[in-house]
Amino acid sequence: MAEQQVPSVSAALAVVEELVAGGVVEAVVSPGSRSAPLAYALEAAERGGLLRLHVRIDERSAAWTALGLARATGRAVVVVTTSGTAVANLHPAVLEADAAHVPLVVVSADRPAALVDTGANQTTRQVGMFAEAVRSSARMDAASPDALRAAVRRLLVAATGVRTGTPGPVHLNLELADPLVPAQPLAAVERVPAGWQVSRPEHPPAPLPADAGTVVLVGDADPATGAAARALAERGRVPLLSEPSGNARVGECAVAGYRLLLPGPLGQRITRVLCLGHPTLSRPVSRLLARHDVEVVVVGGGDRWPDPGHRVSRVLGAVELEPGPEGWLQEWLTADRELGARLAAELAARDGLTGPGLAAEVATSLRADDVWLLGSSSTVRDADLAPVWRSTGPQVHANRGLAGIDGTVSTAVGLALGTGRGVTALLGDLTWLHDANGLLIGPGEPRPDVRFVVANDRGGAIFATLEQGRDELAGSFERLFATPHRVDLAALAAAHGVVHRPVGSVAELRELLSRRIRGLELVEVRLDRSGRRELDERIRALA
Repeated sequence: MAEQQVPSVSAALAVVEELVAGGVVEAVVSPGSRSAPLAYALEAAERGGLLRLHVRIDERSAAWTALGLARATGRAVVVVTTSGTAVANLHPAVLEADAAHVPLVVVSADRPAALVDTGANQTTRQVGMFAEAVRSSARMDAASPDALRAAVRRLLVAATGVRTGTPGPVHLNLELADPLVPAQPLAAVERVPAGWQVSRPEHPPAPLPADAGTVVLVGDADPATGAAARALAERGRVPLLSEPSGNARVGECAVAGYRLLLPGPLGQRITRVLCLGHPTLSRPVSRLLARHDVEVVVVGGGDRWPDPGHRVSRVLGAVELEPGPEGWLQEWLTADRELGARLAAELAARDGLTGPGLAAEVATSLRADDVWLLGSSSTVRDADLAPVWRSTGPQVHANRGLAGIDGTVSTAVGLALGTGRGVTALLGDLTWLHDANGLLIGPGEPRPDVRFVVANDRGGAIFATLEQGRDELAGSFERLFATPHRVDLAALAAAHGVVHRPVGSVAELRELLSRRIRGLELVEVRLDRSGRRELDERIRALA
């Protein structure tokens, strides 16, 4: 082929072909000179129908979009950048992918090693930039396409976790020398080398009796793990305590208000926790997992399992839970029904919508084929009080690996593009503003359908419920923690061509939520956070 005379393009084609052979079908790229060979190769593969390419101006948004695509599909997604500060902009998403076990493949273009530390333009030390956040990394040049292909295979094995059971990010740093463009336009890449496969042995489920005192606890988890947790609890007839993004707040064993019940008498009678996913959301759960009188058994989790309380005694690939006494489950369900009624009455007695009330309205509007993304801070905790779904629930996601607010808009876009469905994203105003560049999508790019339901209380309500919100610290609270702003969300939405829909009542909200999601839209719900601390205290007292 004519392009073989350009080593940088040959190397880029080898990388892209091997990624496709390993199952990659989505890639995100940002513009740059050093990464030009990779951009040309990806575009040629897209023209050949082998993958879908997404272009983003902002590398930070590109990485979070790729993370959203990987969350949606469960497959490794590639994000490509040029050299220099561009690579550093991927770091927040790489950290989240590491903690949340999301298969993200970073391919960074670099200058030849001889130029590092010489002051050459746009040259920095890219090797090791992500340190221990990546499962594996490789530093390669364009000298041997065969060596490149082998490196890509190793990296994909690490990213997908097929040997360890723990997916995560990997980093290929590719040194590319001039010339960086093909001698002539590349032909469409329509075929790649034969695929390859690596697998790991499956272990039979371990039998375990479901004694009174056993609960199934689900942290942040993908839909498959959530479904497995639900089946486990229902087979054993034990309470199912799931965070909103655990994809297990559904079924006859699910307990909606578990967070409020854990500090009480029922919670104190727990003797064994079967833990799935990554639980991080609430302090009552953290205290439960640190108790010395509770056996903590991790189910699944690969080679990286959660143990924040340092109490895990067993890590099992799978469990077969033998049915336990029905009375234990019924006590939890009865307490949950009574608590739910009191919570509904408390929220109904207040003027206007509250954070928990908004989350409940959004939750109850969603169906089995919907996709829900939750922002960090208050919104995901408000969703943790929403009613559970009794038969089927939506697919739920949240960036709970490190629980940051960054990248949420771009993650929602990636989820919508990856699932091919409309996504409802519930988030706060600061979270939406923090990643407003995620709305910056070029006119020729695939268009997502995302409804951003933004709880706009003009600041951060989460700190009002924490120690910083105590009355005696009120003097510095607004400036240092609430961080109020004067941004006109409607004007910012209009600047990006996003439809703005203000909401003034519960009836208006319900009507908007009933509509089909088309394109990008902002549903702005104004909330008053002045009484947030008092509301939180009253809700905790309900149990």
